[in-house]
Amino acid sequence: MPAAAALASDRRAVSGQTDYLPLRPLPIKERSALVFLEYGQVDVRDSAFVLVDKTGVRAQIPIGGLACLLLEPGVTITHAAVALAARVGCLIVWVGEAGVRLYAAGQPGGARADRLLYQARTALDESARLKVVRAMFKLRFGEEAPLRRSIEQLRGLEGVRVREHYRLLARDYGVRWTRRNYDPAAWAAADLPNRCLSAATACLYGVTEAAVLAAGYAPAIGFLHRGKPLSFVYDIADLFKFETVVPAAFKAAARQAKGQGADIPAERAVRLECRDAFRRTKLLGKIIPTIAEMLAAGGLDAPEEAPEGMPPALPEEISGDAGHRG
Repeated sequence: MPAAAALASDRRAVSGQTDYLPLRPLPIKERSALVFLEYGQVDVRDSAFVLVDKTGVRAQIPIGGLACLLLEPGVTITHAAVALAARVGCLIVWVGEAGVRLYAAGQPGGARADRLLYQARTALDESARLKVVRAMFKLRFGEEAPLRRSIEQLRGLEGVRVREHYRLLARDYGVRWTRRNYDPAAWAAADLPNRCLSAATACLYGVTEAAVLAAGYAPAIGFLHRGKPLSFVYDIADLFKFETVVPAAFKAAARQAKGQGADIPAERAVRLECRDAFRRTKLLGKIIPTIAEMLAAGGLDAPEEAPEGMPPALPEEISGDAGHRG
């Protein structure tokens, strides 16, 4: 199977040698979205990526078939595991309980200097930046943004529409809704719909950051959002939020409110709904092409890649004769 092929690793990696057999990582679009882990040590045993607890190996993880691995409190990870994840292009993210906070993230491969320069140049050109924000508005709401509006004004219009979308979805799913409001420092104090939305958006941000980094862009260089470590991640994730994780969050909240699935925490129920939504919408196959489309809306020419530049983080190599796989 493809994931197993991507996982294949020379046993010499375990013994400390560095002359690995060549790997052919799966393209992001062909991977499963993400997996959350809690309570245990992530390690490499007999070339397999595993989660270990006091009873022994609890689960094997197909790391080469994942886009993102999120580690919750109670998890430690070895150097060998981090190295293998980096080699197969899986982003590792350290998060708070239920994914409410994102503390740190690794980078799955080398950044693309040409794409970083293109992104930064477009973001620094105010005219190009406005064009990108208008393109994002059109993709998100299905209509052209009003003319002669600044980015700040478009941000305000977006906020009004987002609040209305929340209200309508809550009504459709029969969820009691007041407003989007939660405090990460007081997770349990938030109501059920807000906790579900927070857990759902954490899933989306993890997947989106994995795609942004794999494609060679900078998570911090945003267009509508500015000043945050994940500003560009928020920009791109918002384009898919209402077709994936927001309905999933309200669906899970509605079930929990009715007492259905009370045997599992609401946050876990949300993750399962998000997983299904990502598969159904084929999200991972959409994110990177959408990034290129949005940046192209700025109207600036992308710089040529330097001959000594880093290769793509996840190259799509072609081998064998035409018409054959692998």
